[in-house]
Amino acid sequence: MGLYDFTFYDLMNRNAAAFKDKEAWYEVDDGRTLTFSQYKERADQLACGLQRAGIKKGDRIGVVGKNSLEFFLLYGAAAGLGVIMLPVNWRLSAEEVAYNLNDCTPRVVFADEGFQETVEGVKEKLPSVEEYFNLGAKGRFADFDRLLGQGTDYDRADVSTDDGFVIIHTAAVAGRPRGALLSHGNVLCADMHIDYLCGLDHQDVHLNILPLFHVGGLFLVTSTFHAGALNVNMSKFDAAKAVELIKEKGVTVLFEFAPILGSILDEQEKTGTDITSLRAAAGLDAPETIEKFQQVTGGTFYCLYGQTETSAIATFGTYNEKPGSAGRPLPLSEVRLVDDYDRPVPLGEVGEITMKGPMVFKGYWNLPKDNEYTFREGWHHTGDTGRFDADGFLWYAGRKAEKELIKPGGENVYPAEVEKAILEHPAIEGAVVFGVPDPKWKEGIKAVCLLKPGQSLEAQELIDFVGEQIARYKKPQYVEFVTDFPFLEDGSPDRNKIKEMYGGGQ
Repeated sequence: MGLYDFTFYDLMNRNAAAFKDKEAWYEVDDGRTLTFSQYKERADQLACGLQRAGIKKGDRIGVVGKNSLEFFLLYGAAAGLGVIMLPVNWRLSAEEVAYNLNDCTPRVVFADEGFQETVEGVKEKLPSVEEYFNLGAKGRFADFDRLLGQGTDYDRADVSTDDGFVIIHTAAVAGRPRGALLSHGNVLCADMHIDYLCGLDHQDVHLNILPLFHVGGLFLVTSTFHAGALNVNMSKFDAAKAVELIKEKGVTVLFEFAPILGSILDEQEKTGTDITSLRAAAGLDAPETIEKFQQVTGGTFYCLYGQTETSAIATFGTYNEKPGSAGRPLPLSEVRLVDDYDRPVPLGEVGEITMKGPMVFKGYWNLPKDNEYTFREGWHHTGDTGRFDADGFLWYAGRKAEKELIKPGGENVYPAEVEKAILEHPAIEGAVVFGVPDPKWKEGIKAVCLLKPGQSLEAQELIDFVGEQIARYKKPQYVEFVTDFPFLEDGSPDRNKIKEMYGGGQ
């Protein structure tokens, strides 16, 4: 709390004064609302209850649950205590949930009713956890409201801008997820960029669709909060309800991944509902969906490049400026493209995307060797590639071989993790997994599998098998069985050749 520090808690204080009685949050499921001053008071109550339960600065709070007012209140309480939030992707398998929690040794875990059975089943694998709480009014764990009934008088922690605020696990590179630590400064800098670039202010209304364990969901919620605007929170996406809310609440902005926007536009076309209040959408989607959105609403679609490690965004721009590009570097970021020896590549040539500036995360949790490699030469190395054109726009070109990644519906899936699960099946000799074009998810997961001699297997049987080993969104949508693989001299499958042979559009 130095003279030059500013944290998410300071933002809460600022908004409680600047937008005191203005509505900050609307909970779609039950109609609850909170003003900015009420949000701060409730977050202080929660912080007081957590502190009296023994939680102190630097501790981690695990959360497994859908978007809710309680979830967002935990972020506010954590900011006051100097505690680090640890939101877990609830789409993961029980084993994966346990790994991500245990990786960061939280002292308490909050889970909503829908995921408490999963958490209950992995308790013995979480020795650091001292108590479990309901994330909301219902459940088998300790009452959430118990933490709210002890007043607001607690000892504020001495928290700096650079202190950790949230850990978000990235996809499992080499079979192991890594917890990316983001600071208060990272979050607030991302907020300011989004507010500035999208023109958000206190008159806007954000339809919160993406999960709070994802940077896309978290930072649009915090950006909206930062601007003094209203967050309309959906715990579960439903296209018909979304269209209704856009009209009823005058929603002006949303962040999405395919097929969310397409389903909203399809529903609007069926009902004829007026959704022209929606002036801005951002994310990743197909050109035909983007163009239909702009035609129906008259709004602007924003394109970007980013990752968890860059606080969600590194470049940003409007779709119409350069259709297909990812926009220009942010005002407070320097983006450089380099070759394998960290030498800048000439204009127009493809290189690895590297970045420095206040948007870069603090590092991977307890992985000093990975951090040393990622931050080599004083730059964050994204593992992605792209090229700059003469006007300074970035054109995404793919992933480096060391970080091959598939993104179905905005989620991150590493082929190595899926291949490992496939190889657990007794009928499989070898597997190569890669991304292919997909009409619904934009990018789908395909597995080319080599069967053991004398074995046979149905594609759906293997898909179901993989869905039992890892999160179901990581299971392949497409499976092709082959009797032979092309191999490299070292005996490993020739991935490039296999992708060339079997990687056509679906």
